[in-house]
Amino acid sequence: MLELGLKFLKFCTVGFSGLAIDFGITYLAKEKLKFNKYVANSLGFSIASTSNYFLNKVWTFHDTNPDAITQFSKYIFIALIGLLLNNLIIYLLVNKKEVTFYWAKLIAIGIVVFWNFIANYNFTFVTL
Repeated sequence: MLELGLKFLKFCTVGFSGLAIDFGITYLAKEKLKFNKYVANSLGFSIASTSNYFLNKVWTFHDTNPDAITQFSKYIFIALIGLLLNNLIIYLLVNKKEVTFYWAKLIAIGIVVFWNFIANYNFTFVTL
């Protein structure tokens, strides 16, 4: 159980770097490039997910699986489900609860991190 907790803490640490990338790209795309907020959110989320894959593979899970293409595909599949959840939560909070976009995004990330960790731990970086 301690090992799982340590992996989760590492996963969250990597996630903070992804958070900076995600918010930075989202802000640039939404505010400066005037992209639609959901397109900007998706772009930020996708770039952060790619960065997080490599950091989690090496540092969090110490994974040595040589089939990186299949593994990355699994990771992105999970990230896309996370992205759908992320956008749904943002939509509900912004349009139904009148939460500001960036607060809604932060809340969505806080919720989706649990999905991402559990799915990647059990599906992407599983050691047999």
